[in-house]
Amino acid sequence: MPETSELELSRRGVLTAGAATAALVAAPVSGAPKAIAPSPPTPAMPVRFKVNGERRELSLDPRTTLLDALREHLHLTGTKKGCDHGQCGACTVLVDGVRINSCLSLAVMHEGDEITTIEGLGTPDKLHPMQAAFVKHDGYQCGYCTPGQICSAVAMLDEIKRGVPSHVQVDLTAKPTATNVEMRERMSGNICRCGAYSNIAEAMAEVAGAKA
Repeated sequence: MPETSELELSRRGVLTAGAATAALVAAPVSGAPKAIAPSPPTPAMPVRFKVNGERRELSLDPRTTLLDALREHLHLTGTKKGCDHGQCGACTVLVDGVRINSCLSLAVMHEGDEITTIEGLGTPDKLHPMQAAFVKHDGYQCGYCTPGQICSAVAMLDEIKRGVPSHVQVDLTAKPTATNVEMRERMSGNICRCGAYSNIAEAMAEVAGAKA
């Protein structure tokens, strides 16, 4: 058993060594590199496109996504930010008639494009047929994914009409038809956390003139 004086000496030595180490770390080192100055802000870029039939011009950070340009700069909040990783489809919009995940696309990539959001498909007084079918068949619950579902469904039926093949076609050279399996496969990128898929399928089938 060490004496009390030895314990005190040991403790004193530890404290002294710690203080010396702290002073050494805090002391400026000759020739040490200076702190790096912050980078200048990224210059904004002009972007011109047509949104829901109206010509719009914005000045944006080139890193701004199309989704954020629509929501934060044009205040078209019908397009939803879900996963922000292109996995849920809530942000689906139409660009020149083709559906895309707007969270994965930069706004500056769409110079001169024609963009249609859920607000541009129809109005409360004059709904788009797909919007009306979703209401009729209760194709939503919380409604958060619904704008992306509707935009995607409109473009999906157009893809079938144009003969764009899908993964469930046996013969990729044959003209696809709007069957239940075909439509469900093509809509697989749009996730509904509430699970309203059967009602969504019925709404799409009515617009397509098919049997759900």
